[in-house]
Amino acid sequence: MSSTSKNTPQRVGFVSLGCPKATVDSEHILTQLRAEGYDIVPTYQGADLVVVNTCGFIDDAVEESLDAIGEALNENGKVIVTGCLGAKGDIVKNTHPNVLAVTGPHATAEVMQAVHKHLPPEHDPFVDLVPPQGIRLTPRHYAYLKISEGCNHRCTFCIIPSLRGDLVSRPVNDVLSEAKRLAESGVKELLVISQDTSAYGVDVKYKTEFWDGVPVKTRMTELCEALSSLGIWVRLHYVYPYPHVDEIIPLMNQGKILPYLDIPFQHANTRILKAMKRPASSENTLQRIKKWREHCPELTLRSTFIVGFPGETEEEFQQLLDFLDEAQLDRVGCFAYSPVEGAVANDLGNLIPEEIKQQRLQRFMEKQAAISTQRLKRNIGKELVVLVDEVSQSGAVARSMADAPDIDGLVYITNIEDYDIQPGDFVTVHIDNTDEHDMWATLFN
Repeated sequence: MSSTSKNTPQRVGFVSLGCPKATVDSEHILTQLRAEGYDIVPTYQGADLVVVNTCGFIDDAVEESLDAIGEALNENGKVIVTGCLGAKGDIVKNTHPNVLAVTGPHATAEVMQAVHKHLPPEHDPFVDLVPPQGIRLTPRHYAYLKISEGCNHRCTFCIIPSLRGDLVSRPVNDVLSEAKRLAESGVKELLVISQDTSAYGVDVKYKTEFWDGVPVKTRMTELCEALSSLGIWVRLHYVYPYPHVDEIIPLMNQGKILPYLDIPFQHANTRILKAMKRPASSENTLQRIKKWREHCPELTLRSTFIVGFPGETEEEFQQLLDFLDEAQLDRVGCFAYSPVEGAVANDLGNLIPEEIKQQRLQRFMEKQAAISTQRLKRNIGKELVVLVDEVSQSGAVARSMADAPDIDGLVYITNIEDYDIQPGDFVTVHIDNTDEHDMWATLFN
């Protein structure tokens, strides 16, 4: 009896940089590669070709991406570049002329065309199987769910629309079908992402689609209602503070989605917000925050801010610090303004000296550190449900409803000896101690 052996599959290395939206792009490309029979390998030396998914938003990200491309070229020699840096003119080709191909973001088809050209597949449909949920770069128990691409805003510090285009919402039935597949595969937490989650469906005039025989509008509120039926954590990111965000708060209070909002306010001074082309009423924002917390006391608010924006005066910066005192946000990130090639803000003039920007950044973070410490301290003595991320001999690492992966705090569980817990488990813990970011806890019987 004779037998035939399958040829060794073509092997692709993959480097994924950038934000969660870029991670989703990487997952789509990896899923397509596996569907076509390519092996994904973890080393440059073991790969026949390397794909680098880049970030190009700020100077540090550009430098990191160019360095990663250079390393891949040095270690392997055959490199395809995709992602946001690929959309920034000829910077990749000028820096690394030997790359095989360059594409922009969310360009799975173009990447696959380049792979086919330089590494034709050898597909065996009996062996090269892809799970229904596709290939993911996140742990098994949580996943990013991208609901749209691009952005209709023209914030003066941002070049995302030039990199990723205007808003294009995914059909709501496609989004919900993907979410259901992820839940059925064991995902316990969905992190809803886009450039502007609040704007979901604006481009299609909130078109109604059918999912599981039920009509659902292509709109954030209706999407959240439908996602809540999956029985897993649903966390919203990058929520622009439109008025209809108020509709989401009752869903959070009812336990349908996590009481967590990631809203990038960016500043608090009216003039600066207008210069940024952001909503320009910090007083109204404070009133809304107060009402949100009245309707949902467990609400966690995360935000990001920019200090040292062109023309920012000491008085305007002080107003931002005063806003922090008033708003009492739970989780906050801050960046010193950095000129981004192609951004309108570069032409505003009156740039703030780097030394002053760094001083303001330090003052901002010191102010917020004290606020975050006090807010987190309120959890001492409470019993919280947490989602386990890691388990080791020394203990377990988990997250509460207030903690998104990679950007927020962690819950360290110390007494796991007599318990059988695994990553992806929901467990109840007693909070024993806290600091500025994290909590320490013991499992609660």
